[in-house]
Amino acid sequence: MPGPDPKPAAPIQHPPGGRTPGRILVRGVNWLGDAVMSTPALMRLREAHPQARITLLTAAKLAELFQGHPALDEIAAFTPADGVWTLGQRVRQGHFDLGLVLPNSPRSALELWLGRVSRRIGLAHPFRSVFLTDAVPAMPDATPMVKRSLHEIRARLADPLRHPGLVPPTRAHHVHHYLHLAAAAGASPEPLAPFLSVTEVELAAARSRFGLDGPRWFGLNPGAEYGPAKRWPAERFAAVAVAAQRRWHCRWVILGGAGDVAVAEDIAGQILRESRRDSGGAPAIPPLVLAGRTSLRELCAVLKLCRVVLTNDTGPMHLAAAVGTPVVVPFGSTSPELTGPGLPGDTRHAWLRAGVPCAPCFRRACPIDFRCMRGIEVTAVLESLARITESDR
Repeated sequence: MPGPDPKPAAPIQHPPGGRTPGRILVRGVNWLGDAVMSTPALMRLREAHPQARITLLTAAKLAELFQGHPALDEIAAFTPADGVWTLGQRVRQGHFDLGLVLPNSPRSALELWLGRVSRRIGLAHPFRSVFLTDAVPAMPDATPMVKRSLHEIRARLADPLRHPGLVPPTRAHHVHHYLHLAAAAGASPEPLAPFLSVTEVELAAARSRFGLDGPRWFGLNPGAEYGPAKRWPAERFAAVAVAAQRRWHCRWVILGGAGDVAVAEDIAGQILRESRRDSGGAPAIPPLVLAGRTSLRELCAVLKLCRVVLTNDTGPMHLAAAVGTPVVVPFGSTSPELTGPGLPGDTRHAWLRAGVPCAPCFRRACPIDFRCMRGIEVTAVLESLARITESDR
């Protein structure tokens, strides 16, 4: 049944003697991009409680992402096989006096309740507020990502003047959402750019393993795990890559997960064929296809070694921005105001969209003609690449 009415989160009440919370548990989010966008909240939490031991409870698939992160003392990983009772028992063994629940799910709040965390802070919502000691109301600027129905999409296309597009305020970005939750734990809500650390040892290992010394490397990430509505057409990625190669004499490294191998190899083949035509049929150096070949930490290192990354709105987009590499992103079904790269307003990055009335629809697959992505032209993406590439880094 629904929990009690949300109550405003009070500032952290320090125990007698002025001691701050000694053991803090952060229940991490479950998607790669969201995990990166939560790093400013982790850094602000560390800033507010420099002496506390901060543990991140996160899915095993994301655990190595936070390796060496300065905001954390410990990473506790779980797998899909770990039930809520098992996790609750593990949490209980940590004797945490403060817990910050970043996901919106009832289960994540239940885990900390079962773990007997003394103070449990998370977003207020029916079916989960009862497990929290501090149910935090959503920000006034919060903008839910609600999938549009086919009927609404058609209505917007038929009469766009009666259906103005969604333009969320700057503070609706998910970075601010996580900072808002951290503020209830005594942290500053002032924004920071997402940050992931990559060591010189990791960079050297990536150069050595993948042969990334030598030419200027540009990154290309044509996949998107969420669904095809977030994927710019593969032939346009290839067209941009060919034109960029001619203009800047760069070499492309094509990235992605195991599910992106086929599209990565297809794009690499298109680039290689055009390179052979340019050289009059002489042998040409092919792009380097690393889709499905890197660990998460290796992917971070490769992205950091790139001059710029052309990518869809997906996890590696956030990774690249967080390690300091500029990105160029075609946006289709999603909103750059909500999940754009880096800190909102950072001009080191560029995102493009077609400006069609049905976007953003937040759907995994387009139910009509994919005009949101097909309306983003190769020339516009090249112009964004030129602005980034030809400016001082």
